Amino acid sequence: MSPHDHETPAGGHAHGGHHGHDTTHIDWEEFATLLESEAALSLPLYEEVAHWVREQLPAGSVRRVLDIGSGPGAVSCLLAEVFPQAEVVAVDATPGLLELARARADRTGLGDRVGTRLAELPEGIAELGPADLVWASGSLHHVGDQRAVLTGLAGLLRPGGLLALLEGGLPARHLPRDIGIGRPGLESRLEAAAAAWFADMRAALPGAKPEVENWRALLAAAGLTPTLTRSFLLDVPAPVTDAVREGLVSGLSWQRGALEGRLDADDAAVLDRLLDPDDEEGLMHRPDCFMLAVRTVHTARRG
Repeated sequence: MSPHDHETPAGGHAHGGHHGHDTTHIDWEEFATLLESEAALSLPLYEEVAHWVREQLPAGSVRRVLDIGSGPGAVSCLLAEVFPQAEVVAVDATPGLLELARARADRTGLGDRVGTRLAELPEGIAELGPADLVWASGSLHHVGDQRAVLTGLAGLLRPGGLLALLEGGLPARHLPRDIGIGRPGLESRLEAAAAAWFADMRAALPGAKPEVENWRALLAAAGLTPTLTRSFLLDVPAPVTDAVREGLVSGLSWQRGALEGRLDADDAAVLDRLLDPDDEEGLMHRPDCFMLAVRTVHTARRG
């Protein structure tokens, strides 16, 4: 139900064009609240990733960071904290999300080091300027020609600079296999429907090109030297807080709409019960809902 799941509706947050198929079109400004909620819930994972990336760079060497597909800027501000000597530029194609990023930076006292840049990819890459770290989290799969974007981003890196690519992992789970209503295995069926949605979303992107998702090979083809790959766990066991419950409800509500017509009537009815705040079997009342997800990160260096 997380919007950043690689193969669930909405993975990533920036650069997809407007798609012809209604259920694969994402209005990112309408999606802002969910993006902020997801970022808040996932911030411990992103913090762990950012410190791991920092360990791969010489101390004090990072002066400029590009956060590609920044959305509302939660991770941009985190990167400014992890790299205190760096200017961080939140790059996104949606003006409303960049306004939220600017507001967050000002609110957290980082406004002097966190800037924003409106840019579509790959067209706007050349205008972004050089960087010591390029961070791209869940944004690459929202551009049609992923290879071209990686090549363009690699070209922005200064010698010794690092590209951190967060793509893939495992789809998030939030419920037991048997939840006591409907057929067991609901989330497995949602995952299958979401994979079909993801394929349709990719096919509808402007300039979409099929690509084997061997990210290390793609990073090498972009002219970089792949360094490390690691997967990071987000584990929030039951019972969860009300804030987590609200985040799960928001994510599942979006998924319910995105998968309209892709689910059978029984599963759709169960989803409606899970989203009903007055239903004792719903997410706002269940003692067994949780958050469990894995994000995979690939790093590569410019020689």
